[in-house]
Amino acid sequence: QVELIQSGGGSVEAGGSLRLSCAVPGRSFTLYATGWFRQVPGKEREFVGSISWSGDTTDFIDSVKDRFTISRDKAKSTVYLQMNSLKLEDTAVYYCATDPTYSGRLARNYAYWGQGTQVTVSS
Repeated sequence: QVELIQSGGGSVEAGGSLRLSCAVPGRSFTLYATGWFRQVPGKEREFVGSISWSGDTTDFIDSVKDRFTISRDKAKSTVYLQMNSLKLEDTAVYYCATDPTYSGRLARNYAYWGQGTQVTVSS
């Protein structure tokens, strides 16, 4: 079974925006950190950004740090990745992952994963 439920992917023109959602219905992850990753065919899964368990700290790779933000709604048990000024190179399958304590860049350290959602940016 899929552990996290993702939504919000789709196709968008370069320069546009998308918001991805990552939800854990039925259980609390108030204290869980969340990471976002992306992957294209033939490449390894790439870290994009993360938010700490407290929500006080975020981390982004340089290529997205001025364009992407992470927020969360504890009442809905949902974390959001807001992607603005999208570029062609942002095209990938995006995954969310959560962990009770880890908020770093290593995929193997996250306990729970979403199913992935396609983001396609066109010119």
